[in-house]
Amino acid sequence: MSLLDLITKIEKLPLEKQTEVEDFVDFLVSKDQKKSNPERKPVFGSFKGKIIMSDDFDEPLDDFKEYMYP
Repeated sequence: MSLLDLITKIEKLPLEKQTEVEDFVDFLVSKDQKKSNPERKPVFGSFKGKIIMSDDFDEPLDDFKEYMYP
């Protein structure tokens, strides 16, 4: 359906139904804007203290000893 066909159909509706269509279109637009603009934004440093790294993180792994230089 083309935009012109849609406009023609809407113009044939009674005025009160045209108002309902307008309200519905406004609802769809606002719903789409909410999806594209999330309200929550991450706060820098909000994950601090949630990740713990072991003290031997940089130590060589036993599984790869045979591939390492002496």
